[in-house]
Amino acid sequence: MTTERVEEKVRETLHAVALDRVRAPGDLAQQVVRRRGRRRVSQAVGAAVAVAAIAAGAMLGLGGGVAEQGRTARPAASPAGWHPWQSGVAGFGERGCLADGSALYCSGSRYDIAKVDADTGKRLWTVKVNGEGDGNDHPFAVRDGVVYAYRNHTAKHQPNGDYAGGTDLLAVDAATGERLWVAEMPQDDRTGQAAMLIDGAVWANTPSVRTMSALDPRTGAEKWHHTWAKDVVCQRAVLSGVPYLLCTPDTEEVHDTDVFRLDPATGEVHKVTTLPGRQQLVGTSEDRMVLAGAQDTAGDSLQLSTIDGSGQRTALPGRVEGHAANWTVVGDRLISVSWKGKASAYSLTTGRTLWTGPVGVMMPARDLGASLASPVASTRQQVVYFFSPSGDLSGLDLRTGKQLWHGHVDTGKPRPGFPATPQLMLYEDVLIARNGSGISSFLPRIGD
Repeated sequence: MTTERVEEKVRETLHAVALDRVRAPGDLAQQVVRRRGRRRVSQAVGAAVAVAAIAAGAMLGLGGGVAEQGRTARPAASPAGWHPWQSGVAGFGERGCLADGSALYCSGSRYDIAKVDADTGKRLWTVKVNGEGDGNDHPFAVRDGVVYAYRNHTAKHQPNGDYAGGTDLLAVDAATGERLWVAEMPQDDRTGQAAMLIDGAVWANTPSVRTMSALDPRTGAEKWHHTWAKDVVCQRAVLSGVPYLLCTPDTEEVHDTDVFRLDPATGEVHKVTTLPGRQQLVGTSEDRMVLAGAQDTAGDSLQLSTIDGSGQRTALPGRVEGHAANWTVVGDRLISVSWKGKASAYSLTTGRTLWTGPVGVMMPARDLGASLASPVASTRQQVVYFFSPSGDLSGLDLRTGKQLWHGHVDTGKPRPGFPATPQLMLYEDVLIARNGSGISSFLPRIGD
């Protein structure tokens, strides 16, 4: 196993892992991309978005240059002090954003982190990029006044003109932007599997590709680490602050999956159970991990199951269509969108299909590498929202799949050579849509 770097390709399947040469049948796992130093080319699957502090006045429809139709009996309410805004200056958010209450934390070509007021669009502070900010990553967590993100490990150039490879985990003060600590990571994996929060620590893939370490959230000092065997690949998950590993031999043959629970304070390992076959982690739902396994070599049909922290597994009787354009777990439901523009909701309790219908947005061309934004859901309004690279937006009733609202927003053009990868976020009932060089914050007029 080398330290070849991994990045997340088009999310055309499950939110599966992209770790040390994961091999999975069909379309289940995201493809592993080998990146040997040509950072500008290898990160071309990244999102292209810019965030700046230019507030816009009240605009048509959604309040963001958006036209809308459709109503429901669930009125949307804006946070106190918020007003619609747009921005389109490059350099602040091409790599993506994290919404945390009334703040946005974004990454771009000029800044590894830029804090933006979600009420007004005003830029509050920035952390200058180290080297070159051209990846597909953004701050991944905020807790106890600390923002956690990624940056290039070095700003030095290689002989070919590119920046030298390497990634640091970066922690900064959320109020001031002051750097607290950095920790070097062994590869350029900046997916959701690379680092996550557990009770009392940041659980990160460092210092080796087969090691996860618990780092002090204020200092970055190692509390404990766990290293798994060679020729084994482990997916990572967190349930109620407790870390878990789902490990299987890294071979062409299909083997069973061992599930381990690690004590968040000491790192002590306890084997929870062994699951049949190679299981792929879809996401988590409250105190359960959501898993999927292929029912055929083509990956056209997937078998869902859930497992709780004690190892209790529930195999769900229904089948889920594979080769999805995007998936997300919302409470007790798995929401998927096919490349043909069909949205479906599956119960994670019964495994049954709750509803299926048109997603209501223009789907991107699959062969061009563009992707649909991950759906987001307002549980208060019982609406799930979708956003396409073309700027189309759609809101479906989370219970029935009926379209309650649709609109369009112009968020600018993507960077040349970078596939369009839009992002949709919620700030209470406010939607924040970003793509290309622009970002819009607006209130969908549902139920007015």
